[in-house]
Amino acid sequence: AGSLMTTKHSQPQSTFAKSLTSTSTNTPYFKAAESTEVPSYVTKCPSNGLCSRLPPDCMTCDTNYSCIYGKPATFDCKVKPHVHCVDQNNHEQENFTINMTCQFCWQLATTDYVCTNSTNCMTVSCPRQRYNATCTVRDHIHCLGNRVFPKMLYCNWTGGYKWSTALALSITLGGFGADRFYLGQWREGLGKLFSFGGLGIWTLIDVLLIGVGYVGPADGSLYI
Repeated sequence: AGSLMTTKHSQPQSTFAKSLTSTSTNTPYFKAAESTEVPSYVTKCPSNGLCSRLPPDCMTCDTNYSCIYGKPATFDCKVKPHVHCVDQNNHEQENFTINMTCQFCWQLATTDYVCTNSTNCMTVSCPRQRYNATCTVRDHIHCLGNRVFPKMLYCNWTGGYKWSTALALSITLGGFGADRFYLGQWREGLGKLFSFGGLGIWTLIDVLLIGVGYVGPADGSLYI
C-alpha cells in the first residue's frame, strides 16, 4: 500500500514538473517576439541615408548646454535601435556628430517651425490680437529644448477675400452696397442700398477706407 501511494503521488509531481518546464521554455520565446517589434519612430527614419541628415526622432544626442548662444556647436549623437545610416564614405555607423547653432527651439526663425492657426481672432482689431499657438520644429532642424512649444502669435489668417475685388466693387457698385455685401457686412450693405450710398458720401468714404485697408472682411480675416 505504501508503494502504491508513493507511485500515485509521484505521477502528478512529474506532470507538474513537466508543465513548469514547458512554461519556462515558452517564456523566453514570447520575450524574443516582443523585442523584435519595430518602434514607431523607425517610419520617420530613412534607411541607409546620411546619419547627419536624420530627423531628431531617430537619434539621441548628448546635450551641450555650455555652448555660447548663437554660435556654432558640435554635438555627439548615436542612432536609435533599428535605425541604419551611413557616413560620407557610405560606411554604416552608429556614432556621429552634428553641427548646429546653439539656441533653444523657441528661439528659431519662423521659417524653421510650423504653428497651428486660429480662425477665431480678429486681424483688423486695434491693438492687433494675438492667439496661443502650438509650434513644432521641422524635422531637418536641430535645436535645444522641447521641439513642441507654445507661442503667442499675431492673428494672421484669411477667409479668401481679395482686396482688389473689394476695391473694384466699391468704386463701381459701391452706391448699391456691393462692396459691403462682398465683405459679408450685410447690415451696412443694406444701409447703402436703400440710401443710395448715403447720397454718394458713404460711397466715397468706403472707397477710401477699403483702399487703405481699414475696412476688411466681416469674419476678421486678412485680404489675399
